[in-house]
Amino acid sequence: MNEITEQYASILTPRQKKFLKGLGHDLPPVILVGKEGMSDRLIGATDLELTRHELVKIKIGNNSGLEKHETASSLAAATQSTLVQLIGKTVLLYRKNPERPKEKQLVLPKG
Repeated sequence: MNEITEQYASILTPRQKKFLKGLGHDLPPVILVGKEGMSDRLIGATDLELTRHELVKIKIGNNSGLEKHETASSLAAATQSTLVQLIGKTVLLYRKNPERPKEKQLVLPKG
């Protein structure tokens, strides 16, 4: 992980990550990384979905030609989000959005 990714990853406690993994389990992937790979369009779409939902599942397609760990870290850094989980080629990212209505914001457990 690079410094930027580590900075955002350190924001969540293990308990909060576990909570987010539970929420993300049933989420369908909203973004598919295809043969276009890491592009401005992919970063923009990921950024938009994080703003809308705070917690986003991304699937790295087999035809993307990208390495999954590097892609997950790069996407997290580019969108200033936290990499919550990487299982297989499925990435779970989180970014708090204080501008969402209070009732729609994800409430993380303390500590």
